[in-house]
Parts: sequence; structure tokens; C-alpha cells
Amino acid sequence: MLSGPGERENTLVAPTYTDLAGKAAVVTGGSGGIGAATCRMLAANGMKVVVNGRDEAKIGAVVGAIRSAGGEAIGVAADCTDFAAVERMRKQAEEELGPIGVVAAFAGGGRARPGPVEQTTEEEWRSTVDANLTATFLTLKSFLPGMIERGGGSFVTMASSAARFPTGAPAPYAAAKAGVIMLTRQLANEAGNHGVRVNCLAPHTVLVERTRRFMSEEQQRRIAAEIP
Repeated sequence: MLSGPGERENTLVAPTYTDLAGKAAVVTGGSGGIGAATCRMLAANGMKVVVNGRDEAKIGAVVGAIRSAGGEAIGVAADCTDFAAVERMRKQAEEELGPIGVVAAFAGGGRARPGPVEQTTEEEWRSTVDANLTATFLTLKSFLPGMIERGGGSFVTMASSAARFPTGAPAPYAAAKAGVIMLTRQLANEAGNHGVRVNCLAPHTVLVERTRRFMSEEQQRRIAAEIP
């Protein structure tokens, strides 16, 4: 999906799922891009939303927009590659909003840039794998016990088309997202009998702030032409 924010805002109609009303959700990476849009959509469906990220100003902007629209949200800054920080976020979320029924593990990032594997540094590899795969693992690990104890809940993880076929994305990113897909399958197999659903999204290019910074206008046009 490659489209500008104005175009999407003019055409997008929020779906309505009445069974979500009153439940609590945590969205990691919720301060921008797909995560922020997810926070707004969940709140529009009556969910109490925890907006997570690292930039408190961006978190505050998303929380403010939700509250201005009549929704309920709190912001919790936390580095999802740090298990202690994720645990603090979970405890604060549960104290303020109650049991968490939905977790969208969308945090990502890293320093790797497109290019040959031989030119990828160890630091780029580790930062990107940690930001995408380790962060997802630690988020699932933190919230899973409570869902199992309550006999239900839902996780949604974020992969990418880069996990399924070569796209020109950085190798560490592609490998990390492929790991997210298999981690999701593994957890779905383990947790399904406890009433916990685990699903994974794997979108193609989405034109958000980050992709705008690193993708030329020519690249944007080329990718858009490839998508029906």
C-alpha cells in the first residue's frame, strides 16, 4: 500500500467491531506510522488504548488526537528491546486500564540500510534484529502469561513482504521479519489451546514518515506503479 496521508484520510472509513468496546489494548510502536493509525482505529471502536513508543512528544500527539475524538488512551514510553522496560509498561497499563486483551506488537526500527550483505556492519545487524525481532519476542513474553491465566486474548505481530521474498530491503530487516513470522506461528501453536489468538501482518511498502525519509520520489513512484 503506497499512498499519501491526505489521500488515505479522505477515503478511509473506520470499520466498526462492537465486541472491542470497553476492552484494553497495547500498541507498541504506536507513536507513528501504522502503529499510530492502529491506535486511532482501536480507540474509534471503543477500546482503551496504550500508545507505546520512545518519543514522548510523538506519543503525546497520538494520545491527544484520540482524546480529542472522544476516545480513551494513555501514553507509556518504553524501549521494547529491554524486558524490564516492557514489564514496567505492562504493569502500568494493567493498573490504569485493566487486563490487556489485545497486544499489537508493532515496534520496529534499526540502523541497517539497503545494500549488500558484505557491507552490512555487525552493529547494523544487531540493532535491526533487536528492534524488530527481539522487541516482538519480549512483548509477547511479557503479556502472554496474563492472557493464558485469563483464558483469552489476542496478539498481532508486524512482519513485512520483505520476509517472504527479496524486495531490496536491508538483509537484517528481512531476516528479522522472517523471524517474526515464524515466532508468530510458534506462539499460535503453543497458545491456541489457552484461547489466545496470535496473528501476523506482512504488508508491502507503506508510505509513512520513515519510508519517506529513505526512499526517493522515483522509488516511491516505481513501487506505486507495481501495486494494483
